[in-house]
Amino acid sequence: MTVHSVDLHDTGQFPALLLDYLDQKPSLNAFYNEYPSIKNAGKVIAEREQFDPVKRKTLVQVLEKQYDKILSKPDFSALLGNRTFTVTTGHQLNIFTGPLYVIYKIVTTVNLARALQKAYPEYRFLPVYWMATEDHDFDEIASLHVFGQTHKWLGAHTGAVGRLNPKELEKIAKQLPEQPTLFARAYAENETLADAVRCYMHELFGKDGLICLDADDADLKRHFLPVIKEELLTPRSANLVAQNTEKLASLGYHTPVSAREINLFYLEGSLRERIVFDGDVYKVLNTDRSFSKQEIIALADAHPEYFSPNVVLRPLYEEIILPNLAYIGGPSEVPYWMQLKGVFDAYAVPFPMLIPRNFAIYVNKHQQQKIEKLDITYQDLFLDEVSLRKSYVESHSRNTLNLDDEKQIFDAMFATILEKAVAIDKTMDGAVKAEQTRLLHLLEHLENRLRKAEERNYASEIDQLLSLKNKLFPGGVAQERYDNLLSFYTQDPDFISNLFKVFDPLDFRYNVLIEA
Repeated sequence: MTVHSVDLHDTGQFPALLLDYLDQKPSLNAFYNEYPSIKNAGKVIAEREQFDPVKRKTLVQVLEKQYDKILSKPDFSALLGNRTFTVTTGHQLNIFTGPLYVIYKIVTTVNLARALQKAYPEYRFLPVYWMATEDHDFDEIASLHVFGQTHKWLGAHTGAVGRLNPKELEKIAKQLPEQPTLFARAYAENETLADAVRCYMHELFGKDGLICLDADDADLKRHFLPVIKEELLTPRSANLVAQNTEKLASLGYHTPVSAREINLFYLEGSLRERIVFDGDVYKVLNTDRSFSKQEIIALADAHPEYFSPNVVLRPLYEEIILPNLAYIGGPSEVPYWMQLKGVFDAYAVPFPMLIPRNFAIYVNKHQQQKIEKLDITYQDLFLDEVSLRKSYVESHSRNTLNLDDEKQIFDAMFATILEKAVAIDKTMDGAVKAEQTRLLHLLEHLENRLRKAEERNYASEIDQLLSLKNKLFPGGVAQERYDNLLSFYTQDPDFISNLFKVFDPLDFRYNVLIEA
């Protein structure tokens, strides 16, 4: 495949906070640590060289246990050394890998580790996929869009999704026109969704050095215990997030995350519910469980795994247990991490480089031929349908579809009329301007009629254009956020390996991937 790059500003797909961050606006300097670059990575490495060796040992022990049934598992021993670091991405355990951008996240992360390895050969850099096993939003992971059809994992499922039994997914695998044996085997041979995802991700990316981590673990949570206790007894994360959120709002930015008073869930068995402090007791919402302060602290000491961080504290948990240099996230993740900078500062935990994942749209040969035949640009594809129609007709019509010259004549005419009218009666000012506005609206109405008439002359081309648009943006959603890997991987077994070749983890543009 070949690549054409489109500036993120030209796509209309991204929040202002992300775009301004990438533009390095000085007003945002306080909300992150180092801007992502190979050079700045050296500064982050220096901050992380003192990472606790006890945590490294725990991490290796947990990974060895989690990979116990995986053949040709990675050699985790490198993580014991103080010159080995991670770069991390995370995502929910969407069935069959979920939307295509999950794969893009992982490829970006692996490529970043490779780029750092080349620049700093005296160190080791390992790519990590943080599996969001504790997330309990089942509906968010349960759909699959592939080959133009939607498949859904049905049933009532509660609690942390990583603990769910994936056997039911074998039925979906059998319904797919292309039998994905990789996934069918992973779902059939494992007792939990977390283990199944690790199984197929290792088969897809293990040879590239990817490590899949399930942080739903008592030994890892014990390193997070001081934060758990403070969040229960003297919570401050909510206030710290609120301060940053208010500062960002004062700069005109919308932010995606709101903090709770206590940013922890109670996690046990198939239960994951918020913890709230009510009066003098801690309650687990939607249950009859309650604890005194002494009881809940004793519970945390005995079972730290019962306490699950929400979206506000999960990034802090990640950076406490990993010798991490960078987090690779989506267009909403990078902004919400920026809301959390004050929390990291309060706990004296180094803040990683924030790196947006690679963004891409894949154009096959037939679609590329359509683009060439219709004589449109790749940037045009990102326009909404109304704007796309208008732009296409205006750029291809041989006729003049605007009345700009006529509007100028009217403006000049009314300037003369206004001058004559106010010379006679100053109160005529409003009446003349009202007539001018009315006639300008009439001209604009005529313009629209001219444009629509010309659109009818291009009806065939516009139908082809909108059909192409809908295939690349199904239902108005970017391809990468809708289509599944299988729609591409089964047609081209080299699809993922080609992504590694064309993606640059530090090139912050939208990639149009064109089938060779």
